[in-house]
Amino acid sequence: MPAPDIRQQLARVPESPGVYLWKDATGRILYVGKAKSLRSRMRQYTGGHDGRAMVPLMMARVTTFDYYVTKSEVDSLVLEANLIKETRPPYNVDYRDDKTFPFIALTTSDPFPAIKYTREKHRPGTRYFGPYTDAKAARATVEIVRRVYPICRADCVEWKRVTARGGEPTGKPCFDHHVGKGPGPCVGAITREEYAVTVGKVAAFLDGRRSRIVSELESSMRDAAAELDYERAARFRNRLDAVRSVLERQTIVSESGLDADVVGVFREETIAAAHVFQVREGRVLTGAEFVLDQGLDISDAELVEGFLLRYYGQTSRVPKQVLVAQLPQDPDAFEGWLTGLRGSKVRLAVPSRGEKRSLLELANTNARHALARYSFRTRYDESRTNAALLELESALALPAPPLRIEAFDISTLHGRFSVGSMVVFDGGRPEPSAYRHFRVRLDAGESNDVAMMREVLSRRFIREMKDGARFAKRPDLLVVDGGRAQLSAAVGVLAELGLAGIPVVALAKREEELFVPGWDDPVVLPAGSPSLYLAKRVRDEAHRFAIAYHRDLRSRAMTASILDEVPGVGPTRKKALIKAFGSVRKLRTASVEEVAAVKGVGREVASDVVEYLGSRAASGLDETAPERT
Repeated sequence: MPAPDIRQQLARVPESPGVYLWKDATGRILYVGKAKSLRSRMRQYTGGHDGRAMVPLMMARVTTFDYYVTKSEVDSLVLEANLIKETRPPYNVDYRDDKTFPFIALTTSDPFPAIKYTREKHRPGTRYFGPYTDAKAARATVEIVRRVYPICRADCVEWKRVTARGGEPTGKPCFDHHVGKGPGPCVGAITREEYAVTVGKVAAFLDGRRSRIVSELESSMRDAAAELDYERAARFRNRLDAVRSVLERQTIVSESGLDADVVGVFREETIAAAHVFQVREGRVLTGAEFVLDQGLDISDAELVEGFLLRYYGQTSRVPKQVLVAQLPQDPDAFEGWLTGLRGSKVRLAVPSRGEKRSLLELANTNARHALARYSFRTRYDESRTNAALLELESALALPAPPLRIEAFDISTLHGRFSVGSMVVFDGGRPEPSAYRHFRVRLDAGESNDVAMMREVLSRRFIREMKDGARFAKRPDLLVVDGGRAQLSAAVGVLAELGLAGIPVVALAKREEELFVPGWDDPVVLPAGSPSLYLAKRVRDEAHRFAIAYHRDLRSRAMTASILDEVPGVGPTRKKALIKAFGSVRKLRTASVEEVAAVKGVGREVASDVVEYLGSRAASGLDETAPERT
């Protein structure tokens, strides 16, 4: 819970749009958020009305807060993005890799702007294109740009001297000018106005507007050839070949000239990944992937919003559309912010069909693969699982980490088709080969989960003593689905069988509480912790496995038919008869000739069917028989 006086302080917060900052005792900013009404939104945190899993954990550390009032929601979003970028609070969505991504930059404030590959923090007077997640591709793009348009390099010694002189030439040509890759401001070979035109074309190329570049280069090449300036025509031809080689490598995904960023997201327990397809003029320029430090403990909308704030807070490449699987919490304000960055209208949308939907699904798939690669590369899954097992050992006072966990669940329908499930996790990972089903034998008119749990546990451990190979070794932790009643049943069974040394807990669904024998209060694992995710995953897997078997039994019972008892009627003939008549009831009123007319039945079998159904009806034996297979 937050400090006691926090709620009193909130009474003085205005009902105005703005940005709020939750802080800990050291003054560190834990979270930055925006709100249409600051006081109402902040009270949701202290009143327990915010259902995100990370909120209780964060508010336990909060001792104070700050807030800023803004004129509009768009202003709030801009300020929020800037504060997150500057302070990088631990509970906001951020890139998990603590590194700077590469960009391509144009030093637009210089007399003769230069191009460079950089990882620097964004400086005023420089336009950045990116971020790129492939450094090699970013460097290659710089070289391709300079093959198409002669532009100065930011690391050129002569360019630095020209810049230091305010744009005045030094009179000493650089090497690039000698080989035709530099425009030559060092020797006064180009004016600022001519150079500015080139810089504009470079920016258009980096923005993905490349179709017009092809037509311009083709026209320039033809003009040079017509003037018999074949050397200049050859230079234009080489540049044209460079542009075409880039276009050939870009996949065409839209014939309508789509201009959009397609943002796919995939998330697991505590981390997520985003993949962005940059589509310009209907072609995929590049795909960039990012691993994020928030997972299932926040909503889809907040995850998407957090990523978009981080991503577009860095890049100048804002398209006409941003396609996402889930809109942010305030899409109108978000569109206003993106529109301000682009300088023209930007639309935020969730595609439901067509090529845009297909692109989004592909982006989601790429995000899933990006997260898998990250987990494998960093051994993230292994470290998270180890942490979960150690946390469970500590929280439940176990003698050792629970390497083998067995979980049990009951599924029933008013006492009918009752089943029990047993799932096994070894080293924090499911071991499906060790899963077991139990068809409950208890004769109960209504559901009695406790008695059924007692039966299933008894059969599991009695069988273990009779046939150890079937059920392998004993568990380090036994988890039963339910509350104190189910826990008591499990403890009683283990005591009867002389297995009281096996640790056992009950996990309640509603509050995610763990009940431990002999403890007055349940154990509540920290929200967002690896141990809580593991406990829930074990419980959910036991539930899923029980439900699957329960449904299978019900399905088999529903497909049973009195036709199964007729001599000569197998699955094929039964299917044909039901298809022809629709139900057993209608079949019962049919004549021998009508039944024999069904393909594959024949008169002899038809006679047996009519005779058998008639005898069942006369004796009243089929009153409760299912009507359909």
